[in-house]
Amino acid sequence: MSTGILIGIGAIVIVLAAIAALYNALVRGKNMVEEAWSSIDVQLKRRHDLVPNLVSAVRQYASHEKNLFDEISTARARSLSVQGDVAAQAKAEGMLSGALSRLFAVAEAYPELKASENYRQLQLSLASLEDEIQMARRYYNGAAREQNDRVRQFPGNIVAGFFHFAPATYFELDSPAERAVPDVSAQ
Repeated sequence: MSTGILIGIGAIVIVLAAIAALYNALVRGKNMVEEAWSSIDVQLKRRHDLVPNLVSAVRQYASHEKNLFDEISTARARSLSVQGDVAAQAKAEGMLSGALSRLFAVAEAYPELKASENYRQLQLSLASLEDEIQMARRYYNGAAREQNDRVRQFPGNIVAGFFHFAPATYFELDSPAERAVPDVSAQ
């Protein structure tokens, strides 16, 4: 065999190995993004399960706040209905966070409610969940950023395009009001 043929075969082997390595990195990145989204999803489900208990506790004291309770119920239902769509989920969660902020503002007007052990426990649970959701969002967005770098940078963009890897969507909230974490501090 001539030297030229050996060099050609060696070059083809190197190119194929590089493509395989890039493909595997893209698959690992996609799996990390999916795992990170699963972490967010778990925390959001825990939050959605807590919301009816919180609303029930406040409703006992502030029964005339029907519009707010309906808004929270609608926001929770919308959030549950958009599972899997990161952008829609972020928007729905922003609406739910805003409604919960208004719920806590209403609760401030009822000293008996604030003194209730059940209400305080629900506040603490929600505060803990909000922290866990924030950590899960950061992890997800970090995994999405790394995957997006792989998908968009050369030569990964060629391999990503050939194998149909798409950039990941960031979990972002639309407005500054939605970005504000509900104030759940027990006072």
